[in-house]
Parts: sequence; C-alpha cells; structure tokens
Amino acid sequence: MAHMETHAGISAPKGQLFGAKPNAVATIVAALRTWRLSVVRRKAMADLTPDQLRDIGYPRDKLGHPQINRPVIEIKAGLMTKLMSMR
Repeated sequence: MAHMETHAGISAPKGQLFGAKPNAVATIVAALRTWRLSVVRRKAMADLTPDQLRDIGYPRDKLGHPQINRPVIEIKAGLMTKLMSMR
C-alpha cells in the first residue's frame, strides 16, 4: 500500500512579501537624488560670474539666461515633395 501523508494547505508566497513596492521605492529614491543634484548644480551655476561661466564653456546671453545649444535640423527645400513622390 502506498504511503500517504496529509499536508496543510500552506504554500510559499507567490511573490515578494511587499510585492512591487521595493522597486517603486528605489525609483522614488533615484528620482529624488536626481532632482537634488540638479538643484545643487543650478545653485552652484548661479553663484558663478560670467567670466567663470565662459571659462567652463557655459555662456549666458545679455539678460543672464543660459544659452542652450540645441541641435538644429536643416531641411532642404523640396524634401517633402521628393518624399511624397517616393511613396
């Protein structure tokens, strides 16, 4: 005859004890650190003179606002016509 034992209906938990909360906490902590660093950098940049800003390669315009070098896309005339004709 086969040996049979009865077990209680208790099994290991399917997930972590706190579920997805540790990942959410880590995300919040990382976001707060990033925000704090950006505030510290902004304060440090505000304390620099225009000469010091130029020395580090961070020029400002005549009003004192930072000049942001954004990428510029140059589109030749007739590009849309050519693209539509290729369709």
